[in-house]
Amino acid sequence: MNGIEGLMHGFSIALQGENLLYCILGVTIGNLVGVLPGMGVLSAVSILLPLTFGMKEVPAILMLSGIFYGAQYGGAICSILLNLPCHPPHAVTCLDGFPLTKQGKGGVALGITMMGSAFGAAFGILQMIFFAPYIAKVAFQFGAPEICSLMLLGLLAGSTLAKGSPLKGVAMTILGLLLGLVGTDINTGVERFTFGMIDLSDGVELVALSLGLFGIAEFLKSVNNTASVNMAYAKVTMADMRPSKAEMKLAAFPILRGTIIGSLCSCIPGTGPTIASFVAYAAEKKISKTPERFGHGAIEGVAAPEASTHSSVQGDFIPTMSLGIPGDAVMALLLGALIIHGITPGPRLIVEHPDIFWGLIASFWIGNLVLIILNVPMIGIWVKMLMIPYKYLFPSALFFICIGVFAEKNSLYDVGVTLFFGVFGYLLLMLKFEPAPILLGFVLGPRFEENFRRALIISRGDMNTFIDRPISAVFLGLCALLVTAQIYVRLRPKKKASLIADVAEASHAADASGVAGE
Repeated sequence: MNGIEGLMHGFSIALQGENLLYCILGVTIGNLVGVLPGMGVLSAVSILLPLTFGMKEVPAILMLSGIFYGAQYGGAICSILLNLPCHPPHAVTCLDGFPLTKQGKGGVALGITMMGSAFGAAFGILQMIFFAPYIAKVAFQFGAPEICSLMLLGLLAGSTLAKGSPLKGVAMTILGLLLGLVGTDINTGVERFTFGMIDLSDGVELVALSLGLFGIAEFLKSVNNTASVNMAYAKVTMADMRPSKAEMKLAAFPILRGTIIGSLCSCIPGTGPTIASFVAYAAEKKISKTPERFGHGAIEGVAAPEASTHSSVQGDFIPTMSLGIPGDAVMALLLGALIIHGITPGPRLIVEHPDIFWGLIASFWIGNLVLIILNVPMIGIWVKMLMIPYKYLFPSALFFICIGVFAEKNSLYDVGVTLFFGVFGYLLLMLKFEPAPILLGFVLGPRFEENFRRALIISRGDMNTFIDRPISAVFLGLCALLVTAQIYVRLRPKKKASLIADVAEASHAADASGVAGE
């Protein structure tokens, strides 16, 4: 099935009543989550994950995916109008987005954002369509050694490219691997790390872990945030969102460059949209003839990172669906959702489950069109959603977290596990440890162990099997290159540049999301 045939098949799946309904529902919830500060996309996907257990796999994946890329649209509204970087990928957008708003050009910044987002998303979807046939061709070349080496690359990339210290990222990934070992060993029947607790014999539940680390922990981090949102610059009409020809000329090439950067970043497992947006901003400032404008309301400083974010978000589905390597924590959660529904992500997914692969691609076109319709005429409604007080938002979310965890097995024990990981995740955040690699290690760890054992059984214990097979050797070489690059970056002399200061400022803003700007 080539790209065009696959896409037509995908639309026949995505346009079915139930699938279309859940696709629209997902992007709508995602857009709402993107607007609300403190309610991250990870928390939303975690809360809604238990609701998908009784659903068919196609509508479940369409809805969860819609929440992910839909949240990126809503996040731009907060960053530009209110200087609230509700999600890390939009932190760098605040640098020029909010100054434009204070100059009376907030509507123009949003208009440029919508255009860049639509273009970047369309490019990312086309990337998936044209890569699909090649993925299918190499699918039959992957055995246990190749999959094992690929999992190792994903674990290293996800841990060393995470925000903060690479060593901390590796430590969190190893912790995730250890949590993945908890339970009964499938091969030997021996219980591992259960400490005599019968409830742990089936292992730690993905829902309890994700809701604890990314739901309760984030709420505990923001629970003392009582600052009111400054709505002084938030009045925007549809007419304000129409950019002039001069502004479009300024934004055209940054949108194109940002889209390409996001597309390239999405091909590197473990990067995600956050890194893509920062790289795009850095590149625009580097090549600009007037870099001093950046940080004071440069259109390019909004167009490039937003296009890069959406291109990367759509492109991130390529390594997740076709290789089983998530680009970030949300992708790791979606990977876990596929596994829960009995679908094994990897090179053979497009062959064994074409309905899911092509249906998802077709839903991207539908979802992004719905998002444009939702955001352009309803911009005023989304801004008013920001006025919801935290004292109502957080207790409601915690209530749904407890209901979702309990409903999975009707077990209060899982609620207790969720609370434990929530407090533990909060402590990690206070100690500047990024919890996202834990989820990466937890999801990929069991698959890595399974294929590692299988490869050694087939080769009768010969470790050279990972080097003798060309594809596996290439992945191991990339692993070595990644580790070497991280060591080099850490050991080389650091130069103090204004751009680094800007990026540090944006990163700090991302950590302090939920606190109003000026």
